[in-house]
Amino acid sequence: MSYPPLREADVMYKRRVLQEIDLRQKFNHPFYFPIDPIFDRKNLFDLLMHNIEVEPRITAYSAGPLGEDDEFIVELDPRSKEWRNAVGKMEYVDRTNDLGEKTGEVDSVYTRVSSQDVTKYRIKEDWIWDRARSERYVRIIGIAPMQEVYENGESIGFKPLFWVHYNSIRYILAEEEVYNTFNDAQRRTFDDLFQKRYFSSYIVKEDNAFNRSISGYVRGLDALAESERIQQELFNLEHDMWHY
Repeated sequence: MSYPPLREADVMYKRRVLQEIDLRQKFNHPFYFPIDPIFDRKNLFDLLMHNIEVEPRITAYSAGPLGEDDEFIVELDPRSKEWRNAVGKMEYVDRTNDLGEKTGEVDSVYTRVSSQDVTKYRIKEDWIWDRARSERYVRIIGIAPMQEVYENGESIGFKPLFWVHYNSIRYILAEEEVYNTFNDAQRRTFDDLFQKRYFSSYIVKEDNAFNRSISGYVRGLDALAESERIQQELFNLEHDMWHY
């Protein structure tokens, strides 16, 4: 279903936030499984990749070298080197002989990201308060799959692979059914999961003068507490705005 019309003059208040969906949480498993596509279902990452590379109906945008670019500026051609670097990496391994001894030569091996490697999604969204309908909307602007990055065998965090506009993929998400944990007879679509907020997430950034994320000024449990504080602030704002 299309969004209800919203006049700019009716926007009483708006807040832009970035949230992350951790697919390792049980509630978010419909986005992650099945790992391999089956006859009637595929996971979200396989769906995006299919419509970017096989049937090009989606435009992907670069997340930048550090994964911090979420402005949808640089388009990625699925046949370009930039796209290959975004969804994979080149590794160099020592060549060995039949006895397992190193020959002193090096082979280059390209490793592509699989759906099993994508364990988080970052979503960019606007929280809007409409005074004409006395209602609060959450409009998703974009989605970015994220992969865990390792250095010397240790995890150093997660990095977005690329961004896609949510409005440009809504009709695709609405066509693809997902598993309903509560009722096999009722199937949902990916669009249902996003629009009805059937996912667990936490805020990693809100608009601020310094353009910094929560991890830029607090760490660990303090970052989680700060995320909860921002979330509670948004809900309190909605309650206070319409409560008399």
